Amino acid sequence: MTTPLFKKRQSRTRYRIATNSTGRPRLSIFRSGKHIYAQVIDDRTAVTLASASSNEKEGRAAKTWNVDAASSVGKKIAERALASGVKQVVFDRGGYIYHGRVKALADAAREGGLEF
Repeated sequence: MTTPLFKKRQSRTRYRIATNSTGRPRLSIFRSGKHIYAQVIDDRTAVTLASASSNEKEGRAAKTWNVDAASSVGKKIAERALASGVKQVVFDRGGYIYHGRVKALADAAREGGLEF
């Protein structure tokens, strides 16, 4: 269940991305208690270009809820985005604090070749 403050942070982040992005796809993050998910979304055509999660069978870490699992998801999303022809994205942290698993995913995606 999301709180009103979380929804407020989420909408504020999405508004800033929508008004300041230069047509780049959006790297959107969703974090649950057990897993972390990432999608590269083209908002102009409303199409998901690439996705990765800690819930996938191949390459799953021993624990799916820690920083190591988030960094492996970051590497996977960078690899899949580059394969689909996307190099530059806008990072959408989705109302989550840029700390811990979200930061680990972002750093791994940058190391994998995505620019944001």
